Amino acid sequence: MAVTYIVYSVLRVFVIISILLGVCSASLSSMAVSSTTDAVLIVVDQSGGGDYRTIQNAIDAVASNNSELVYIWIKPGTYRFIRSDFWLSREKIVVPADKPFITLSGTEASNTIITWNDGGDDIFNSPTLSVMASDFVARYLTIQNTFGMSGKAIALRISGDRSAIYGCRILSYQDTLLDDSGRHYYYNCYIEGATDFICGNAASLFESCHLHSLATTFGTITAQHRNSPFENTGFIFVGCKITGVGGGTALGRPWGSCSRVIFAQTFMSNAVSPEGWRGWDDPSKERTVYYGEYKCYGPGADRSKRVGWSRELSREESAPFLNKSMIGGRSWLRPTPTHFKKHLPRPTGVEIDGEN
Repeated sequence: MAVTYIVYSVLRVFVIISILLGVCSASLSSMAVSSTTDAVLIVVDQSGGGDYRTIQNAIDAVASNNSELVYIWIKPGTYRFIRSDFWLSREKIVVPADKPFITLSGTEASNTIITWNDGGDDIFNSPTLSVMASDFVARYLTIQNTFGMSGKAIALRISGDRSAIYGCRILSYQDTLLDDSGRHYYYNCYIEGATDFICGNAASLFESCHLHSLATTFGTITAQHRNSPFENTGFIFVGCKITGVGGGTALGRPWGSCSRVIFAQTFMSNAVSPEGWRGWDDPSKERTVYYGEYKCYGPGADRSKRVGWSRELSREESAPFLNKSMIGGRSWLRPTPTHFKKHLPRPTGVEIDGEN
C-alpha cells in the first residue's frame, strides 16, 4: 500500500509538471529570463483528489510572511460552492497581504472558473477574488462576478505590488477589474464589462489583451484614478483589441483629476464611439488628464471626431509606454517554475472547512 501511494504521488507530480510546462511555455518570452525556479506545489481539486478542495483553503495553508514561490494548481471545475456540514455558499477568495509569492493557475481559462455574485456601492468588498499580497500571479483562470447590471460588481481586485495576470478571462458588467494600486502586467487576457470595467490607480501594462464592451449605447472601458501629475500610475494598452455589442463605448473617463490612459497599436472596432473619450462631472479635469493614442487602427480608431483634450502621440511621446519600463517589469516578472517541491503541510490545529 505504501509503495503504491509513493508511486501514485510521483506520477501525479510528473503529470502536473508536464501539463503546467506545456500550457505556460507561450508566456515565457514575455517575462524576465531566469535559469530555473523552484516552487512549492499545492493541488486544488473539488472532488478530493488534490491537497485541498477549495482555493481559499490552499491559500490559507501558506505560511504568513511566506518567502517561497507557491504554485497552487487548480484542477478544472467551477469553483462556486463550498459545502460544509449544514451550510452552502459560493467561494469568495482573498489572498491576504502577508502571503506574497502565490500563483493561482488553471490549465485553461475555459474550464477553470471562479465565480461569485456580490455587488453594490462598496467596490472593495464585492470582488470574487481580492489580491492584497505582492508578487502574485494568475494563469489560465476565468474570474467572474455574475451580479449583473444592478450596480458595481468587481470580479478581480488587485491591491498588491508586482502582480502578473496571464491568459485569464475577467468578467462582470460594472467595474469588472479593480486595478487598485501597485505595478501590474496583464498578458493575453479577455476583459469584459460595460461601465468603467477597468478602474483604479495602478501602474499597469496590458499587452495583447481583448477588451469587450457589453454596453449597447453608453459604455466606458477605463476609469483611471490618478490624482497628481507626480504619480507614476496609469493604464497602458499595447497591441490590444477592442470589440463590443454597440457603438457608444468610450475609451475612458477621468475618475481622477490627472487620469492617464494610453492605447497604442490597438485594434478598435466600431464599438468605440467617435469622440473616443468622455468627461466625468468636472470639466476642469479635461485640462489635466493625459489621454493618448498611438498608431491604433480599425473603424473605431478614426480621430477626426475625437474630443479636443485627447491627443495623438508621436513616436517619441509614446516610446516610454511601449515596454515594461513604467512598471519596472524586467526586475520582477518571473518565468513559470521548472521544479516543484512537496506541498505544504496543513497548519497544526487549524480547522479548514470540514476537511479532515
